[in-house]
Amino acid sequence: MSHTLQEKNKALVLEAFETLFNKRDYAAAERYWSPNYIQHSAHIEPGREGLFNLIRNSPPTLKYEPGVVVADGDFVIVHGRFSDFGAPVNWIAADIVRIVDGVLVEHWDVIQPVAENSANANGMF
Repeated sequence: MSHTLQEKNKALVLEAFETLFNKRDYAAAERYWSPNYIQHSAHIEPGREGLFNLIRNSPPTLKYEPGVVVADGDFVIVHGRFSDFGAPVNWIAADIVRIVDGVLVEHWDVIQPVAENSANANGMF
């Protein structure tokens, strides 16, 4: 796997997330997510439309901030923060996406609410 392809995949995912989560440009977002998108998240209804509907139904104040991004082959993992979406606390998420032919085709996530009190002084994000 070339370093260039991994960098391209990371940039693709960051652009896709910005387009959907922060800009809410659904028409533009369609070019990033496959019509046959497979969703594994327990929080999101099936397919691309399930994801798009989740964002459509979120408060307009929703904000997504990416942090660490890693790529391995067809997979990209983004460690990011979702805030101002109506929950009592922000969420930290590790979103794992699989890319085929330049589009996101599959998604898994690990989500953790940001604790008010931590057993250590190290922040989640």
